[in-house]
Amino acid sequence: MFADPLRLRIVQLLARETLCTTHLVEETGARQTNLSNRLRVLREAGVVETEPCGRFTCYRIRPDVISALAASLGELAETARTTVATDTKRSCP
Repeated sequence: MFADPLRLRIVQLLARETLCTTHLVEETGARQTNLSNRLRVLREAGVVETEPCGRFTCYRIRPDVISALAASLGELAETARTTVATDTKRSCP
């Protein structure tokens, strides 16, 4: 999800403040279509949520989801360190 540079930038911006699409376009320099596609992925993943702001849509980060992702990545990193340290590998047939 964060392998896409634009999605990562959106998350970084929304971690600082709630923004509407217009602000996100200004901040990222991305086209509206590209931005909307990335925001859809982030919404579907539950990373961001929307709220109506007059005729605009505002986006905000869900810190609980980011915390859960960070915890999962921490666990994955620990597993990887153990795998490397113990040279765990499956034999080829």
